[in-house]
Amino acid sequence: MTRFLPAFIAACTLGGSAAWAGADDAFVEFRSLKPEVALQMAQAAMDSCKEQGFQVGVTVVDKSGVPQVYLRHRFAGSHVYETSYRKAWTAVSFRTNTTDLAATTQAGMPASGIRELSLALPLGGGMMVQDGDGALVAGIGVSGAPGGDADDLCAQAGIDAIADAIAF
Repeated sequence: MTRFLPAFIAACTLGGSAAWAGADDAFVEFRSLKPEVALQMAQAAMDSCKEQGFQVGVTVVDKSGVPQVYLRHRFAGSHVYETSYRKAWTAVSFRTNTTDLAATTQAGMPASGIRELSLALPLGGGMMVQDGDGALVAGIGVSGAPGGDADDLCAQAGIDAIADAIAF
């Protein structure tokens, strides 16, 4: 048996590496929103807030947190650029809507250290955008409404506006 062991190990190693190479090539494929769809979502979120009398900024980021679209109501404060971007970035980075993250990162919670990161902003208004299969395709951040719950409603209106386009 021991004389066949080296040949057996070599056969297993070669067979295993061939299977491994076929299953894991050099490329990663993923979905990302077209700029036109990201713009449509941002506009719908802005319009929803505007209808409620809120002056906001809206940022859409891709699944890596890179900005795709930024819209700002002409009377929104200058802070909405940074906060809407950071909310969208936080949602995609932690794969969690920021309202949920706000609760789990409170002082004394195991994830409270997230609040020490320079870009993380666990305040309501940042939401993940998922396709029909549940895969993360973007994030949206809204800032400027009176409270994170109102920002969330506007962000959700943006997502709802493109739901048919991203569902399978």
